[in-house]
Amino acid sequence: MTDPRSVLYTCGEIRTPAVPFADAMLVRDGVIEGLGVAAQAADVIDADVRIDLGPDALITPAFVDAHVHATDSGLARLGLDLSGVRSRQALLDAVAEFARKGDGDGVLLGHGFDESTWGNEQAPPLSAELDRAALGRSVYLSQASIHSALVSTDLLALAAGTPGYDESGWVKREAHHVVREAAFGRITSAQRAQAQLAFLKAAASLGIAAVHECGGPGTSSEHDFTALLALSGRGLPEVYGYWGELMAAEKARALGAVGAGGDLYADGALGSRTAAVRESYVDVSGCGHGYVTADQVRDHLLDCHRHGMQGGFHAIGDAAIGTVMEGFKNAAKKLGVEAIREARHRVEHAEIMDKALIAAFVEYGVFASMQPAFDRLWGGEHQMYAQRLGVQRSLASNPMGQMHNTGVALAFGSDSPVTPLDPWGSVRAAMWHFNPAQRMTAAAAFAAHTKGGWRAVHQDNEGVLVPLAPATFAVWHTPAGRVGSLPSLEQHDALPVCVRTVLRGETIYEA
Repeated sequence: MTDPRSVLYTCGEIRTPAVPFADAMLVRDGVIEGLGVAAQAADVIDADVRIDLGPDALITPAFVDAHVHATDSGLARLGLDLSGVRSRQALLDAVAEFARKGDGDGVLLGHGFDESTWGNEQAPPLSAELDRAALGRSVYLSQASIHSALVSTDLLALAAGTPGYDESGWVKREAHHVVREAAFGRITSAQRAQAQLAFLKAAASLGIAAVHECGGPGTSSEHDFTALLALSGRGLPEVYGYWGELMAAEKARALGAVGAGGDLYADGALGSRTAAVRESYVDVSGCGHGYVTADQVRDHLLDCHRHGMQGGFHAIGDAAIGTVMEGFKNAAKKLGVEAIREARHRVEHAEIMDKALIAAFVEYGVFASMQPAFDRLWGGEHQMYAQRLGVQRSLASNPMGQMHNTGVALAFGSDSPVTPLDPWGSVRAAMWHFNPAQRMTAAAAFAAHTKGGWRAVHQDNEGVLVPLAPATFAVWHTPAGRVGSLPSLEQHDALPVCVRTVLRGETIYEA
């Protein structure tokens, strides 16, 4: 609930274009009433409450995470985290230890293994080995990309004969969707609620005031999606939902979504070698898998326009993105380019791009929902992208600097739990892209992770601290100091620590 009292916040500095060197902000009824210099305003401002945050505190607009999976993220926080395992045996040991400590009921859920970090031996355990390690419990362990999983024998049997099935127990494509739905169908309502609350509270503690949830068939259930939306803004970050089902704009609206897109899969993921790329992967023969045609993209966009909904697709590889943009071209022939632009349709991830695809994003006003942490974790000359694509394509991936400079609208996020909630880490990752030609300034990267996320959901008055704007901000301790009105984000600097998050005047987190 918005605090009806007037509150004067004072601090070391406020990031605002309204007043140079501002260090005081007056908030009333959830709106910024004024900004100024505390020494000049102290005797003339009559506020109900005065909160002195200290001379070292920095106030900035709060972050928006433009691509999350809340329940998965909460379960990863509460369940088995495999992001640190560095071998198949370490994975089995982790499963065995978790099974011994658990209550023995329900499916054993884990997330985050990345076999590309296992050195020369990257073959994961077999289903039978998981069965033994888990003491007979059902097991679902999602790979870091969440586009494939290792599963126990009983879950594997459910996907027999489905594309992506593998008798080893490492399922991909449609087979993965089958076992994932079965595994998550065994989660109780209490477990789901606990996971969603844990995620949203964690987001608030990191200065995140809003998230974009990407749900849909193969990703989450309708009940999961609507249960999360029901928590939006109730002393927690706001949730803007995207339902990723083809030709289902009317259904998306009925579920409370702001868009019929998000995880509407045009392809898979690079980590699972299912992203649709124009040139073959270098470590296996093949170009991944595309899940939609240009005609389907066109028809989906037309359906979105009929129902006044924003649309979009998950598209990672250049072949998939090319198909999506061909669909945009065909939709524009019927609706006109300006109608397409005004809708602010989205493409999630957009990892493998070229100049022609970037130009198409600009032409059709497509928002690129990107994750700078992908480059930090998998880019460069030696990590997963290089293993899958070769060094040249790895260094050309996630071209957010080039896209920003060309005029593509960017909205940054984490794809949590694919990468952790870490907004300042994402800003820094964009600043220090492995390819220097793709680096962004701190100001541009910060804007993409704040105002960009609001603009992507048509909230144009958000994301900048100016008079009459919503009082949505975060307060930071900056151990590495500041550069202007942003924290110092050199590669080895300690990242800022959130001490308060405020959403439309209501404090949703306080350290």
